[in-house]
Amino acid sequence: MTTSRVPRPSPDGTRDDATNARLEEENVQLRHAIDSHATVDQAIGVLTAIHRLVPAAGFDVLREVSQHTNTKLNTVAETVIAWVLGQPLPEPVGRELDVAVQRRSRQQDAPDREAG
Repeated sequence: MTTSRVPRPSPDGTRDDATNARLEEENVQLRHAIDSHATVDQAIGVLTAIHRLVPAAGFDVLREVSQHTNTKLNTVAETVIAWVLGQPLPEPVGRELDVAVQRRSRQQDAPDREAG
């Protein structure tokens, strides 16, 4: 016999109010996760295009800025997108972004120097 934590619909196909509320909350959380992921991906694209970073390095830059400014990753991503659309970068984010981009650019270029 198997058991499931998900209550089964009643024979008439309906669910109780608690199940409906839980499913709605999960739906809201999934939508938020998808939106956050899209924002981070867009910010990675900005860093990739402007600073010629590979996407993995762009994510690392966002993560480092997030950690060093004690700002959520999604908020850093939103700030980078706003910056490319003409908004000024807040001082701590701008400073950390410059440092992280320089660090990642040097790391990215290092294998080319060793090969050549």
